[in-house]
Order: sequence, then structure tokens, then C-alpha cells
Amino acid sequence: MYVDVWGGELWVDVLKKTLEHGLAPKSWTDYLYLSVGGTLSNAGISGQAFHHGPQISNVLELDVVTGRGEVMRCSEEENTRLFHGVLGGLGQFGIITRARISLEPAPQRVRWIRVLYSSFEVFTDDQEYLISMHGHSKFDYVEGFVIVDEGLVNNWRSSFFSPHNPVKISSVSSNGSVLYCLEITKNYHESESDTVDQEVEILMKKLNFIPTSVFTTDLQYVDFLDRVHKAELKLRSKNLWEMGRKKLGRYTGREEWVDHYGDRWDQFRSMKTEFDPRHILATGQKIFQNPSLALFPPSPSSSSASW
Repeated sequence: MYVDVWGGELWVDVLKKTLEHGLAPKSWTDYLYLSVGGTLSNAGISGQAFHHGPQISNVLELDVVTGRGEVMRCSEEENTRLFHGVLGGLGQFGIITRARISLEPAPQRVRWIRVLYSSFEVFTDDQEYLISMHGHSKFDYVEGFVIVDEGLVNNWRSSFFSPHNPVKISSVSSNGSVLYCLEITKNYHESESDTVDQEVEILMKKLNFIPTSVFTTDLQYVDFLDRVHKAELKLRSKNLWEMGRKKLGRYTGREEWVDHYGDRWDQFRSMKTEFDPRHILATGQKIFQNPSLALFPPSPSSSSASW
């Protein structure tokens, strides 16, 4: 089962449309108001990736406009080099205009659970155990994050604990300055509501979290996937969305990218020459210098022009 979508479509719209047929993509990002082509040009990672792989592992076919201006269809069987290059290729080889996304039957509800740890080693051991499980008897989503133990920070994650699960981190014993939160879910259909409690209990028996730190909620599948946007709207209404947000560090030049790709750099550069020889795509990342700019640098007058 699959769906063909334009590269500029938002994942939230893909979700809504496929749910009309009882289906959904297998792998997601935490935030759905991103374009299909955008996340596929990076990776597309969320808590389902341990089972289904990132979003780029669930693509069957692409239409791509290369830096040469060619419109090419690619897949595992056709133009394979371009197919694997564009998926996670940071937009360096082509622009995704259409993607064929693999689907699965969509669950109706989600049991969403968070538990706390005071030991990083125990926390990561449990994560590794969960992602090593196979078959149907496993959680469907596994993520984790760090929180300060002086109290819950006022961000979208903390809303999980209230009003139904009010908690102060100081009420949970911790040997250090931080606690570690394991976030897991179990998907199910309404017809399975009588058995989901037992399934979750069995899965959690081998975990070593702080016993008094289990926080659980139950919600519709679509509401879980769209949880970050709902929290965004609440924070924006209070002018809090931009507070405390920091941008991740990024590479500032070619040398850092060469180091990043290591022994795959020559292959990466070869594909750039093949599919975007003039280096017109995704120049802002500073992976490659635009040859035309090197030959014809901007004049002083043009660089100082006001608009």
C-alpha cells in the first residue's frame, strides 16, 4: 500500500488524507507541519524509527528535478544512484517533486507513557532493550529526553504531566542534577481496549524506571502525532513559543563537511558533479562553493546595494 504525494505537501495533510482510508505512513517526525520533500531531503526521524527506519527508509519512488534541470523518476530499480543520493542528501542533488510513501493500517488510539530514571546507564539500557525487541509484542514508539530535577520546565513536554498527571520533579528521588524521561507508546484499535492494559503491563515489567514515576495518558492516534503543533498553538497564544529556543550548531564551511562525511566525501562530491555541476542547489549549507561565484564574485557596489 502506498500514497503518491507532492514534495510540497505537509505531512499533516498526508496524515489526514490517508486516515480517510484507514491507512497512514509508518514513520514520522515529531512535528507534522513540515513538507514531505523537506524531511525526505534530511532523514525524517521520530520514535518509530527503531522499528520502521526513518522516513527515507519508507519511500518507494521519487520524481526529482536535478541541478541539471532534468526531471527524473528514480527508485530501487530505476536511477538508483540518484534515488539513494536524494534521500537524506540535504537537497544537494535534486528537488523532490513527488514521493511514493509506503503505508500501513492506521491504529485508532495510543497509550502514551512516560517514566523517569535517575541513572543515565539504566535509562539507556532500557532504551536499548526496547529497540531490540521484535514481533508484535513491543512498543511502537521509543524516545527519551533529559529534564532538570528542580521542577518541570515550561515547555511542550511538561504539559503531559498536567492537569491529569500533576507532578513536581523534586517529589521524585534523584541522585544527580537531572532526571531522564523515557517516552513510549502502544498503538491499538478500539476493539483491543480490553487487552491493551495487559500488553503494556507485560512490556513494562522488565524496565527499571523509578516505580513512582509512571505517567500515562490515552488519546486518539491523530492527536498523538499532532501533539507538538497543539502545544505550539498554546505557547504561541501566550507568546512563549520562541522563548528558550536555541538553534543547533551547524557547520560553517566545506572543511567541516569533508570531515563529517569522512571516507564517503569523494562519493558525495562525485554525485554533486553528476547531478548539480553548477552547484545551484542548497547553497546556504556551504558544502560546496558555487563555481560561478568563484569566477565572478559580487562587485562592491552590488553587495552594498539597499533594497
